[in-house]
Amino acid sequence: MKKLLLLSTLFALLTIVSCRREPELHLYDTQPNETRLIFAELELDTYWDYEIELGVKYDWRKEWYYGWDDEDRRIFGEIGYTEPNTFNIRRYFTGSTPYAPHTRVIPSTLEGRIFRGEFSYGFWDMLVYNDLKLIDGVQSLNFDEETTLDSITVYTNQSMAAARYYAPKYTRAFYEPEELFSAYERAIDINRSLEGFDYDAERNVYVKRLNMILRPITYIYLTQVIVHHNHGRIVGVEGSGNVSGFARSSVLNSGRGGDDPIVVNHRTRWKTGCDMNGENVDIAGGRLLTFGICEHSCNFIKNWREVKDKHRHYMDLNLLFNNGMDSTFVFDVTDQVRKRFKGGVLTVEIDMDTVSIPSRKGGSAFDAIVKDFEEETHEFDL
Repeated sequence: MKKLLLLSTLFALLTIVSCRREPELHLYDTQPNETRLIFAELELDTYWDYEIELGVKYDWRKEWYYGWDDEDRRIFGEIGYTEPNTFNIRRYFTGSTPYAPHTRVIPSTLEGRIFRGEFSYGFWDMLVYNDLKLIDGVQSLNFDEETTLDSITVYTNQSMAAARYYAPKYTRAFYEPEELFSAYERAIDINRSLEGFDYDAERNVYVKRLNMILRPITYIYLTQVIVHHNHGRIVGVEGSGNVSGFARSSVLNSGRGGDDPIVVNHRTRWKTGCDMNGENVDIAGGRLLTFGICEHSCNFIKNWREVKDKHRHYMDLNLLFNNGMDSTFVFDVTDQVRKRFKGGVLTVEIDMDTVSIPSRKGGSAFDAIVKDFEEETHEFDL
């Protein structure tokens, strides 16, 4: 009996790494098969290596003053993506017809890098996505595999935090999704004639090579509200913030964000005495995960001018003052989000010499919202 070997290498997102292609799958008609999937390390600075303007690389470190210490790691996790080690595999056999609709799925879970399964001769589609890493043990994501076998939609639900946008459909902000990556390959041809296979003389097997790219479905944004000339007037942050206009869902197969805009809630932390190019400032910072811009597969966009975003993006958080009062600050970060369509730093600045300390709780120092979904903005001197 001839032995066939299916070699499947999945490289992580945009990382450029030279790897020896080791994964192997011994293929028989109905015998167990074996494949090894290799993933490069996922790094924030590598992932954000893209152009925000023609020929201009995005350098997030030049914009980021909040920093990242052990307490931030405890609250938010690592600043960038973390490498997954458990994966979910969905295989779809379409027989002699490539790109045919899926009629049944073969699910598998992979621990580590060795996968064992069975491949019949014919055409196969394969979807791979990581199992979730949970910081607090609570999962936010829901996976819809029942509506159609041709794709998997993943979405998140409303939290207890109130939201000022998209009512009455949604009155609350939504939980952040967990880090999620996927790769999808269609019409994998496993044929008896060995067409498309290479012969490995050393191992006396035939090899079929696939280049599947594991891409992020969720996008990291780092938020920072930089406070100049504070002198102890603002003493903290309520502990959470919101950013509006991101997609509620995404499709694992395509990475396309859904068309339903939501507000995403995320945790924030207050730091004093931060260095900003030699100036001593206070900063409210945080890390936000989203499904990205609605109706976009952001990983396939080359330049921000390709972004056709229909929604505005507002960042709000509640700041606490030294007289016991608090105030909700709202900032329009639409242009920043569109230029950082794959994630990045969202920065707003406040000059406390121009801001009055509120005399009652729950006031809004800046409210950039008049009506939802209008292309109208209001500028304030900060």
